[in-house]
Amino acid sequence: MQATPARGRRATAGRPKTGKPNPIDVHVGSRVRLRRTLLGMSQEKLGEAIGLTFQQVQKYERGANRIGASRLFDLSRVLDVPVSFFFDDMPAEAAAAPVDDEDGAAAGFEERSGGYEPDPMAKRETLELVRAYYRINDPSVRKRLFELTKAVANSGMVEAAE
Repeated sequence: MQATPARGRRATAGRPKTGKPNPIDVHVGSRVRLRRTLLGMSQEKLGEAIGLTFQQVQKYERGANRIGASRLFDLSRVLDVPVSFFFDDMPAEAAAAPVDDEDGAAAGFEERSGGYEPDPMAKRETLELVRAYYRINDPSVRKRLFELTKAVANSGMVEAAE
């Protein structure tokens, strides 16, 4: 006699899991991490604020676990951003990924070529640089540093083009 799934549960037969996170989940998770880091909040503190462990927050930030609508709403309140913030600047390929009817995962994602380039704004180095920049109290010094940085970046772009 063959066992049937418990009432209300779906059988797991069908398309095998690829083990790769959905690109939309990865993007949303990176936006959670970006905002949390900009606020100087640890994963542990964020977890406490929404009733999760820091390990669960880590999984959300990596895109390994999907964030449900109510949890996304809680995150938006704790991180003081609108829900739309988590979808801002989404790469076109993530937004256009076809959805598989079986479980909502991107169909054929594992077959796509070309790597996903993480948002440079989500890098720790960028976040530390922004925090340090805003710790400069003198607005004129901050402006001069900003202009210097732009000049160095533009001169590097000219040299790279030659």
